[in-house]
Amino acid sequence: MVKKIGIIGAGAFGTSLAKVVAEKGIDVTMWSFDKEGCDQINTIKENKKFLPGIKLPDNIFATTSILEAAENMEILILASPSLFILDSVKKLLDVPSVKEGKATIGIVAKGFIPNNGEPKLILETIENYLPGFYRDNLVYISGPSHAEEVATGGYTGLISASKNPKNSIMIRELLSTDSVNVFSSFDVVGVQISAAVKNVIAIAFGVLDAIKERSSKIGDNTESLLLAAGLNEIMTLGRSLGATHPETFTSIAGVGDLDVTCRSIHGRNRRFGRDIIINNILDNFKDYNDLIENLNKLPYLPEGAVAVGHAYKLAQKHGLKLPIINTVWNILNKNSTPEEEVKKYLNLAEV
Repeated sequence: MVKKIGIIGAGAFGTSLAKVVAEKGIDVTMWSFDKEGCDQINTIKENKKFLPGIKLPDNIFATTSILEAAENMEILILASPSLFILDSVKKLLDVPSVKEGKATIGIVAKGFIPNNGEPKLILETIENYLPGFYRDNLVYISGPSHAEEVATGGYTGLISASKNPKNSIMIRELLSTDSVNVFSSFDVVGVQISAAVKNVIAIAFGVLDAIKERSSKIGDNTESLLLAAGLNEIMTLGRSLGATHPETFTSIAGVGDLDVTCRSIHGRNRRFGRDIIINNILDNFKDYNDLIENLNKLPYLPEGAVAVGHAYKLAQKHGLKLPIINTVWNILNKNSTPEEEVKKYLNLAEV
């Protein structure tokens, strides 16, 4: 049985997974660059910044030393956001147990990573940095799993996707509890695409949801139309990039994660879409590039804002018609107003 693991990244989801694992009697060491956050986790057993109000078990320890969090760990879970995950990986390259391929590595980041100007999937990119032992052996963890509910014992389903069935099962057993049900998958591409692009669709959903409050033209039917069309775009892009199992998109990795990201009050990307309409949040930025360069000025991180630029490039590269992705891109790049983009997408005279 696994006795100790390391979690690289102390955000909300990383912390919720740490709590799930620690409650099984497994020691967890978390890494964060934030000393104040580490001190809070170690002294008052709470991550006040990312998971306030949740009491953490005593066998969770936080450190600002990535070596301390990673060395001699049987399993490492990389929980940094996609924007920062490569920086975390580069720091791990000097860890002896990683150099020797002794640690099984799971990844929860959702999105794409640019490589020489081209968007790449997260596992593919990380494999190119890690020692060769890890090729086709990484595990991707996804599913409809807002941290707030995972941490409070809400019943949740996850996918553990890997080309290595042994590693997939190892992560599945690590995270499985009475309240977390984990399923294995071989379709690492389909699961990654579902995880990345659902955040883009959720921005569109948030925009539509805010417009619905003041327009009789937009209702629940419209939102369901968007949800279904969004799933089609995820499937189209996934197949184009090499997804292997059609059922991935109708599973919790696909439609399940898409639904909760679009509809849940916990969803940052849905919130961002609503803020575009309700709080005119884009007024603070000149265009898409300016938004991405100054994303840290937002009070939360909408990863779909980053993902849409990569998805838009991939659609152009592969000659794909992905109108929702195109709509979100046009809104964030301020090519026209959100209302005009929604009208154009829905073929309406007014909204």
